[in-house]
Amino acid sequence: MRHDIEYVLIAPQRTRQPLLVFLHEGLGSVTMWKDFPYALCEAAGCRGLVLSRWGYGRSSPRPAHEKWPVDFMHRQARDFLPAFFEAVGHDTRADPPWLYGHSDGGSIALLHAAAWPGRVGGLIVAAPHLFVEPVTLASIQQARDGYVTTDLRSKLARYHADPDSAFWGWNDVWLNPEFKHWNIQALLSAIRCPVLAVQGHDDEYGSMAQIDGIAQEVPHAELLKLDDCGHSPHRDQPARLIEASVAFMRRHRT
Repeated sequence: MRHDIEYVLIAPQRTRQPLLVFLHEGLGSVTMWKDFPYALCEAAGCRGLVLSRWGYGRSSPRPAHEKWPVDFMHRQARDFLPAFFEAVGHDTRADPPWLYGHSDGGSIALLHAAAWPGRVGGLIVAAPHLFVEPVTLASIQQARDGYVTTDLRSKLARYHADPDSAFWGWNDVWLNPEFKHWNIQALLSAIRCPVLAVQGHDDEYGSMAQIDGIAQEVPHAELLKLDDCGHSPHRDQPARLIEASVAFMRRHRT
């Protein structure tokens, strides 16, 4: 099946520098990142690629009748990303990209690096999910209530051509009773590339157990725990996050 995928390139002329690919959260898109990818790529002196996954932004929407399966993040990591890189002409063997993933995008980045350990240069994952916590489900249920009763839908319409595609695709699968058993922690031991895992102390969608779980499975991973920071470090602590990300990339570039 053919899908149109929205993406933007940042500083493609920096051909000798790493490519940093941005994988958005469960309700994210290219435009929802705002200027963060540009700021990080400029500070790091690297190229960037920002995309909206299928069902988000200006990418092909999810048909209203179609429900995402419980393993949708595994499929994004193992099937969609390799196909996307091939479609845009990026050879991940010759030029392994770095991945910056936020929330669901962080989980997809971890799964991709575990499935294709030789084709990822490094990972920066912010507020990733390894397993399902009660606080996560409570916040997702709250978002569901807000989508139905407030102006959340009109706000998301600024960033998505079909906000129902984005919202219900994400919300329905997370609140699927079978999803409570979703857990990717045991797969992470296959990751070989450098990893920086970031979590805010005030994250309403997950606890420090998420990135502590990464450290258990990936001993070389580095952790950054941020004060005064919720689920979106790139919005709550952009300066601190950029500083740490740039230092991390410089230490591990080849």
